[in-house]
Amino acid sequence: MSLTVEIVTPDRRAYEGTADSVTLPTAMGSIGILPGHLPITAIIAAGEIIVTLDGKVSRLAVDQGFVRVVSNKVSVVTEAAIDEAKIDLKSVETAEARAREAVEAARGQKDIDPVEIAKMEQILRFALVQRLVKGRNSPGLSE
Repeated sequence: MSLTVEIVTPDRRAYEGTADSVTLPTAMGSIGILPGHLPITAIIAAGEIIVTLDGKVSRLAVDQGFVRVVSNKVSVVTEAAIDEAKIDLKSVETAEARAREAVEAARGQKDIDPVEIAKMEQILRFALVQRLVKGRNSPGLSE
């Protein structure tokens, strides 16, 4: 028996496949999901999802979202997700620097839209998560 896993963002399906186990970053800490898991719905924290199938591990950096586990199906809906292999650290560092500058500049303004600040903070948060996932799992890369 295996799990069916899908990870969906607003603009695409980031992952779809089967798994022997899934580890998820939730607001209450990491949780492991195995076939036959009780149904749950939880808040996903920005972090790393680990999908294991036949001893092979796939890692994805994800932003905040939700997970629902029902009948051996793990459904994740998140703001952003990317497979570790597709993370380009130079692009991430550029996005992180731009977002950090924009957030700092926006905090000093009185007429800035709070939604814009939240979006910039989301970009910054996801850039940090990508750096951590790529750096933690790639020997020789520094953060």
